[in-house]
Amino acid sequence: MKIQEKQTLKRGAFLRSLGLSTSALMAFYCLGTTMSACKTKEGGPGPVPPAAGVTGTTSGSGVDYNVDLTSEAYKKLKTEGEYKLIGDTIVIATANNKFVALSKACTHQGTAVGYPGNGSVIVCPNHGSQFNFDGSVKKGPAASPLTVFTTTLSANGNSLNVKA
Repeated sequence: MKIQEKQTLKRGAFLRSLGLSTSALMAFYCLGTTMSACKTKEGGPGPVPPAAGVTGTTSGSGVDYNVDLTSEAYKKLKTEGEYKLIGDTIVIATANNKFVALSKACTHQGTAVGYPGNGSVIVCPNHGSQFNFDGSVKKGPAASPLTVFTTTLSANGNSLNVKA
């Protein structure tokens, strides 16, 4: 009787066994890790786990969290034009210690939006949809607005509350 040992292959070794080139391997690796790691079962972007400095609920319908603007991970939010993805939201520092918080998933296909820091337009890198700070669509293909969350800065300017 012959006993076989169970062997496991890592993703790269498996793909090499299929005869794929190094560039094809990198493409599969990048697509495999970013696509699976950044999407939920429904296909939208998965929650970005908040770094130390955030307390509360950062995803789902009950968004209500506080950001410690003195923490290393979030102190840049005190600078106009800076932004952070926190859970299901994008938080942007605008002029005069004001903040905008919106849902981060583009309403076209769910890709996480970003802020290029020039003006008041939020951009989806996937198909180029653009959104205004009030969540409205400036340029499609997205047809629906982003959800806007209420932001409240503490009296000392060191804590920001984001709430649905």
